[in-house]
Amino acid sequence: MNKPINEKHCFFCVNQVKNIDWKNIPTLQRFMSHYCRIVPARRTGLCAKHQRKISTLIKRAREMGLMPFVRK
Repeated sequence: MNKPINEKHCFFCVNQVKNIDWKNIPTLQRFMSHYCRIVPARRTGLCAKHQRKISTLIKRAREMGLMPFVRK
């Protein structure tokens, strides 16, 4: 017998979040590993649209100095 596949659902689609901001650091940190790397969509369960948005916002927050590029 095959095991059922655990489907992951997009956090932003399920909660109907309209605006994601690069200044909202706790939300962005949720999608980063403890090595400060962006976690892939296959682990987070985000849809493609929101994964692209999160990646862009994390990169923007890094440029503004709100988030680290690497773990110290």
